[in-house]
Amino acid sequence: MPKKIIAGNWKMNATSDEVIAALKPLDSSIDPNKAEVILCVPYVALESVKAKLAGTKIKVSAQNMHYEEKGAYTGEVSGEMLKGIGINHTLIGHSERRQYYGETDETVNQKVLKALKLDITPILCVGESLEQRKKEITNEVLRQQVNHALFNVCEQNMTRIVIAYEPIWAIGTGVVATPCQAEDACKYIREVVTAKYGADVSSKVTILYGGSVDDKNAKELFAQPNIDGGLVGGASLKPTFADVAKAGLPK
Repeated sequence: MPKKIIAGNWKMNATSDEVIAALKPLDSSIDPNKAEVILCVPYVALESVKAKLAGTKIKVSAQNMHYEEKGAYTGEVSGEMLKGIGINHTLIGHSERRQYYGETDETVNQKVLKALKLDITPILCVGESLEQRKKEITNEVLRQQVNHALFNVCEQNMTRIVIAYEPIWAIGTGVVATPCQAEDACKYIREVVTAKYGADVSSKVTILYGGSVDDKNAKELFAQPNIDGGLVGGASLKPTFADVAKAGLPK
């Protein structure tokens, strides 16, 4: 059975002591073998947020990493640097990275492979644009993104990867995929993994939904059979993120 994960992506926003304070009471509800609550924070906040969460089971994640160990890559941060400060999770391939910074399926794959090599858990983001959905090629887009991202990933490592389905048209827009739309896409992603690695492996892969998730819609979204939690954007900067996390934790 997949591990339940609720991850909050703060993007390029300031740290929120209110969110951290609201999450701490949830700590006793988190069974690390069954569930994780993760905060994906800006690079400069990684160490401070980690320190504020010391003694809890709540994890801290980067929002990106480079696939090289070092070199002339101004503004980038390597996986080795993340490991050096005790960070063991990172987002990879978020649509905003693809849209604004030219990330491709190839670079996403390189990052996934590097993260696995360093024992960093990649939270791999995939999703279609509104135009692609209107053209009814959502499954084609998802299949390409997932298969390219997982190129040369062995079966043994596959269950260490988290996949987050984030339809671009629902990110930060206030428009949420219906539970049926979100479930259909996450189910299809699992089918793609099944075709590549088999049903036993795919049944253990955590698949998240992201896209305007908040405390009002989380429970219904997380109740879907192929949605194992969420990657939450704007709502993760508010104290009510604790309610979102609670909705996704196993009872």
